[in-house]
Amino acid sequence: MADDPTSEPIKGPASYFPSIEKTYGKKMSHWFDLVATRKGAKHAEIVNWLKNEHKLGHGHANAIVAHVKAASKG
Repeated sequence: MADDPTSEPIKGPASYFPSIEKTYGKKMSHWFDLVATRKGAKHAEIVNWLKNEHKLGHGHANAIVAHVKAASKG
């Protein structure tokens, strides 16, 4: 539970997710699905695509791509 003071704070790319959803008005699944369409592209290429085509900030775009790339390795 998010309000539980004994819970671990969210770290890494996921710490950006609430802000991304609030700022851009779309669920994270929307962004993950978009990134999944860019299979084979390099990390920086996808970040730049999100920034240019979808107007995300650099940190938000980087967090999304890092999360998707890490999840696909596991």
